[in-house]
Amino acid sequence: MLLYKLWRSFVKEILLLKRDIGGIVIIFVMPLLLIVTITLIQDSTFKNLEGSKIPIIFIDNDKSEVSKSIKQELETSKTFQLLTNYTEKSAQDAVFSGDYQMAIVIPENLTKDLNSNIDSKVQTIVSSFGLEGDSVAVKKTAVKAKEIHLYFDPATNAGFKNSVMNSVNKMVFEIENKKIYKAFQDQLGTEENLEENKNLISFKEITPKKGAMDIMPNSVQHNVPAWTLFAIFFIVVPLSINLVKEKSQGTSVRARISPTPYFVHILGKTFTYLIICIIQFLLMVAVGIYLFPYMDLPAFDVSGKMFHLLIVTLFSGLAAIGFGVLLGTIADTQEQSAPFGATSVVVLAAIGGIWVPVFLMPEFMQTVAKFSPMNWGLNAYYDIILRNSGIAGIAKELALLFAFYIAMVAISIFYERKQNAV
Repeated sequence: MLLYKLWRSFVKEILLLKRDIGGIVIIFVMPLLLIVTITLIQDSTFKNLEGSKIPIIFIDNDKSEVSKSIKQELETSKTFQLLTNYTEKSAQDAVFSGDYQMAIVIPENLTKDLNSNIDSKVQTIVSSFGLEGDSVAVKKTAVKAKEIHLYFDPATNAGFKNSVMNSVNKMVFEIENKKIYKAFQDQLGTEENLEENKNLISFKEITPKKGAMDIMPNSVQHNVPAWTLFAIFFIVVPLSINLVKEKSQGTSVRARISPTPYFVHILGKTFTYLIICIIQFLLMVAVGIYLFPYMDLPAFDVSGKMFHLLIVTLFSGLAAIGFGVLLGTIADTQEQSAPFGATSVVVLAAIGGIWVPVFLMPEFMQTVAKFSPMNWGLNAYYDIILRNSGIAGIAKELALLFAFYIAMVAISIFYERKQNAV
């Protein structure tokens, strides 16, 4: 008997949705338009975050060992793309006008003067110990200090400037050290190749294996789950409106005086809107898999992850339904429920990392984001997509989403009973 009542409650919700064509369009079409538009807009930004190479101007007036070593280091880096067909004056104009972020100009005779300076100093040190090198004594000559010119766009971030200057200083320092070792080796006549000595201390980068994807999402990996969550939570609007309609039309009164418990009506709405959430999710995934590759965007990879993603979708749907039930229970008119529901979903999306990823937010907002149920769902999606986590890995987020649903429904039932107490 209880199952029959649950089934009739489910049918009632379907009939209500069929009468609201505008609501159906909002639930399904609007999120699809948003995911395509926002992903196209954000794609270039995410590519920069992923480490796309920045074009910079490189002018080599030295054309010798040191400049070639610097150029090779820059070319093999994952940061810069070198442009070489410029003079110093044209490079300066291009950078200062904002066409490029920076230009590097290597001065003439950098290698020659560096070698002369090192040989002179090494010869002086060796002679001070009363040793005679095998090579002919180097004549002491005054060597003017060399300057590597770095031109920066005035709008360039100070952190970027410091990073580049530190990188160039490090490259020059390493080249100079190798030359000093070599000079001492020549003066002392040692057979050991000092240049091949490895550093005593080095850095080892430890990251997830490539098979587990990089932790930083691309535009598709962020926007498909993010706007799926936005679509799921936007059901708050039609759900709350339907609840208000039931109150204004007397349906809720008939439900209260019927022998069917109130929670059965809530379960009927839950099952109905969970099906809608799954359909929304499948539509979003289909766009990511089949449409995005035709728009020069990365394809959304769900291989081996579909079941886990569906679980997150179900629990996120429960959280959204719970919020919609509470809003529809408390609101007295559609004019209250619709604007507040839409606004609250937008706010939860903004602070939850749907529009702007949480890792790009200020530290304070990253803390605030932890209180948004959309952020719980997004983190669970991230764990599955980027870290290949299983159900155990997302258990915390699923528990939070389910607890949110239980809390919202419990408050709704308590409020409904209090309002209708005799």
